[in-house]
Amino acid sequence: MKNIDARTPVSQFYLDKIKSMHDEKVKLNKEKLAAFGGSYDTDDHGFIYFKDFTFKPDYLPGKDRLEGAKNIGENLRRFWNEIPVYIYKDSALAGAWAGKFQDFVEVGMKRETDTPPELQKIHKKYHMWANGLGGMNHMGPDMNIGLREGLPGILNKVRYYRDFNHPSDTDFYDGEEAVVLGMMEYTKRHADYARQLAAEAEDEKTAQHYSLIAQTCENILAGPPATFREACQLIAVFQSADRTYFLGGALGQLDELLRPYYEKDTRAGILTDEEAIWILASLFYNDTHYSQVGGQTPDGSRDLTSRVSFLILEAAHLLHIPYNLAVRVYEGMDEKLMRRALEYILEDGSGVSFSCATGIEEGYTRQGHPRELARMRAKVGCNWVALPGIEYPLQDVTRVNMAWAFEVAMEELKKDPEPTLEKLWDLFVHHLEIMVDCIKDGYDVHYEKVSKIAPEVVLNLFSHGPIERGLNAAAGGVDIINLNMDGIGLATVADSFAAIEQRVVKEKRLTWEELYTALEHDYKGYENIQLMLKNIPRFGSPESLARDWAKKISLLYTDLVNCAPTPKHHLRVVPGLFSHGDIYKHGEELPATPNGRNAGDPISHSAEPDPGFAAGLTSFSPTLKANAVAMVQPGYGNSAPLHLDIDADMLKNHGGIDTLAALIKTHNEMGGTLINLNCITKDQIRRAHADPDSEPDLVVRVTGYSAFFASLSKEYRQQVVDRYLSE
Repeated sequence: MKNIDARTPVSQFYLDKIKSMHDEKVKLNKEKLAAFGGSYDTDDHGFIYFKDFTFKPDYLPGKDRLEGAKNIGENLRRFWNEIPVYIYKDSALAGAWAGKFQDFVEVGMKRETDTPPELQKIHKKYHMWANGLGGMNHMGPDMNIGLREGLPGILNKVRYYRDFNHPSDTDFYDGEEAVVLGMMEYTKRHADYARQLAAEAEDEKTAQHYSLIAQTCENILAGPPATFREACQLIAVFQSADRTYFLGGALGQLDELLRPYYEKDTRAGILTDEEAIWILASLFYNDTHYSQVGGQTPDGSRDLTSRVSFLILEAAHLLHIPYNLAVRVYEGMDEKLMRRALEYILEDGSGVSFSCATGIEEGYTRQGHPRELARMRAKVGCNWVALPGIEYPLQDVTRVNMAWAFEVAMEELKKDPEPTLEKLWDLFVHHLEIMVDCIKDGYDVHYEKVSKIAPEVVLNLFSHGPIERGLNAAAGGVDIINLNMDGIGLATVADSFAAIEQRVVKEKRLTWEELYTALEHDYKGYENIQLMLKNIPRFGSPESLARDWAKKISLLYTDLVNCAPTPKHHLRVVPGLFSHGDIYKHGEELPATPNGRNAGDPISHSAEPDPGFAAGLTSFSPTLKANAVAMVQPGYGNSAPLHLDIDADMLKNHGGIDTLAALIKTHNEMGGTLINLNCITKDQIRRAHADPDSEPDLVVRVTGYSAFFASLSKEYRQQVVDRYLSE
């Protein structure tokens, strides 16, 4: 019997197909960059840019945006019937999406009138442009629903519950029906197109290739998928639909979803491992949806690592384009899976992220949920996890920039004739509480409005409850509403408090007035003061004042978020610490801060120390960084990620894979939640930053997502470079 971790001998036939998909993706990426201003700072969404495609929406009478399930669903159905069909010649799967639906239509809660004026004032004062109102698609589907029911089964389910519940207003069910019909018609169009390509093929092998694609699409229109290839094709159809509608990106436990099909097909002799790798590579070519491999069963009795887990890693490695895959880390896991993932990261420079079970699961039980349920939460987003199909967490849609609470507090302190650090802290607490309460108030508004304006018409179909109850997921359709709130700027604030404590309070090398003056002048002419403030032991340094401030601030933020639900609808809100990659945008209007940061410079990243914190220290800085991030975890199951950008040359002198594996396991044991890892040489990252075209297929993890380095703007590339040079 073959070991589940055995490397697959892949024939040149399949290697050529996978290489062709890689080259085509790089080519398409260049075309998209040329069309969209030279850069984009998100993951490399797998859409195909059809430059001549346009879409004219049908708004309801008297409306100038799409609203309600039926209106949105019918327009989505039309959209999927009008976008060009697409099958790449070397892919095993059919279909592609044409970009975000909201780029073609007016849809969603993004108007000023959707936000109450009293909240708008707070948003403006504290620069809270990522406030959660109208957040969409940040929940995890249960793809088992799609695989078990198939598209025809989901359609029958919608129709059955519309008749069974017999609502007076059928808008919800009519919209959901339109979405399923649109997905089915999209699939039928690709089946017909594949038949056409087969008929036009110049050789028998090509004709057979397209005929098989056509038959696969036709089979999933007739019933649930029966083979590995059919299961992947159905997932590809879902990906195209999910991405179209507000950039959904969650997929789930991919290895376990596909394992039964793989085992059945290999026993029947109709699927080889190299063919499975090609089909999986085709799925990744289709899109970069977030998925997870590894982990354990809810009762903890069995490891979920299977042969499919390793085939998924191989497929992603061979394709070598951006993909968003995580390995679940827990005590007692199959360490071969971790080591294989690390081997590929060292070969490729980037690869999977590592979702840490200890912090995720223990935090979820701290909310009152059983451990069995906590184990089911899968990494299905940039920084977040969710229970597939039964949880509405709305993660990664809020940013509470704590640096603005600090800035407003400093401005108020200037009016006090006798300023003290204690007064500054009290003011900071006051303003941070205002920001947190504002998000909670906004979530109540979101709860009341979003289901009427922009329901989750795609993910409702792949969740437990919405169709059965006739309720949108955001309005009680799923059993658990568990809303996230992300704090950002932790190190900026912690280092600022520490600099004031050390230089003004303890050493008395600065007066408050001298500090105010230097900040007001953005340190111009006061560079000596800037250096004095910057050159303190910063957050990340062991036994530093900044470390203690970071712990104190994280605890404060956690308590403010966790102490009470939303005031009106009593919705649970859970704290996290994550800033995506928008550290420049969040800092561009922020004045100079006492940590030595200039006005307009980026704020600190997520829950991490600022780059360069370990200058002058002899310790291995990734270890110090990992310890610091573990120390400030909010502790309720939502992520505060650790980003490690390690010079591959340096790693050779620090134990290589063994060191990385130990670091990951230790961070997990300390309660960490997520690790994003890049291993590239400093020379390569410098070269790619100076001339992105020199490394067109260099893939990096920016935060929780991966992207072609050449796709990123100069500012986004800079944050990766800064992290590298500081490590």
